[in-house]
Amino acid sequence: MNRTQITDDLSFSRIVYGMWRLGDDTDTSPAHVQAKIEACLEQGITTMDQADIYGGYEAEEVLGKALATAPHLKDKIEIVTKCDIVAPMGRYSDATIKYYDTSRAHIIASVDHSLRLMGIDKIDTLLIHRPDPMMNHHETGAALDEVVASGKVRSVGVSNFKLHDWTLLQSAMKTKLITNQIELSLTAHEGFTNGDVAYLQERNIPIMAWSPLGGGGLMTGTGEVQDTMSKIATKNGVDAAAVAVAWLLAHPANIIPVMGTNNLNRIKALSDALKVNMDRPTWFELYSAALGQEVP
Repeated sequence: MNRTQITDDLSFSRIVYGMWRLGDDTDTSPAHVQAKIEACLEQGITTMDQADIYGGYEAEEVLGKALATAPHLKDKIEIVTKCDIVAPMGRYSDATIKYYDTSRAHIIASVDHSLRLMGIDKIDTLLIHRPDPMMNHHETGAALDEVVASGKVRSVGVSNFKLHDWTLLQSAMKTKLITNQIELSLTAHEGFTNGDVAYLQERNIPIMAWSPLGGGGLMTGTGEVQDTMSKIATKNGVDAAAVAVAWLLAHPANIIPVMGTNNLNRIKALSDALKVNMDRPTWFELYSAALGQEVP
C-alpha cells in the first residue's frame, strides 16, 4: 500500500483504521483488538485513528490493553488521537453540559491521559477535535507547540475546521498544522465545492476523511448512488464499500479515508479499494449520482 508523507519523518498509510467504535464491540479483549490491528498490518494499513472521547473516553484504554499484551505492535503503527471535547460521561461525568476546551491546561492533561491510557511514549499526531468558538488561539497554539517541543507529540493538526478556523490557529503557532480531518463521502461531498478541499489541496496538506461510507448509509440505503456503486463494484470484483473509498482515493487532493468497523472480515477487505479502476468518467458517474443530476 502506498503511503502519504505527513512530515519529514512521519507518513500515514493511504487508508487509516478508525477506532471510534472499538469500545462498542461485544469483544473488547486484547486478543481481539490485536487481531484487528494485525488484519490491518497484513494489508499495509499502519495508521490507527483514535480520540479521547471515543467509547465514552474508553477506546484509548481498550487499545492500550491490547498494546500492553502485544508490545511489538507499537513500533509497527502510527497513532492519531484527538482532544477538546468535554462530554458528561466517563472521566468527565461531573460535567453539567457538553462543551469544547482548547485551553492549555486541558490540552496538556488530555495528552498525558492519552499517553497513559494507550501505554505509549509519544502520540504521532494530535488533532483538535472540533473548532472551539471560545478558542484563545494564542493559548491553544502555544499549547500545541509545547506538546511537540516536549517530545510527547510528533505532529499536530485539526479536525472539522473551516479554513478561517485553520488560519486563525496557525497564525499563533510555530509548528505547522499537518492535516484537517473532515467529513467526506458520496453523501457528504460539499467539501469538494465549498473550499474545504481546495484550501488544503492548494497547500499540499493531506486530508483525512471521516465517515467515508456516510456513517453506513451508503451501504444500507437505496437509490441511484447505491445502484451506481453496485454496478462499478461488480465490474471490479469488489463490494460497494471499496468503490466508495476508491472514489476518495482517486482525488488529487491526497485524501486519506478513515475506515471504522469492528467486523474482522470487513477489516481484511479494506484494501480492496485499491483494486478499483476509478478513472475520470467513473468518478463523475458516482458524483453525478450523488448530486442527483449531471454536472452543469
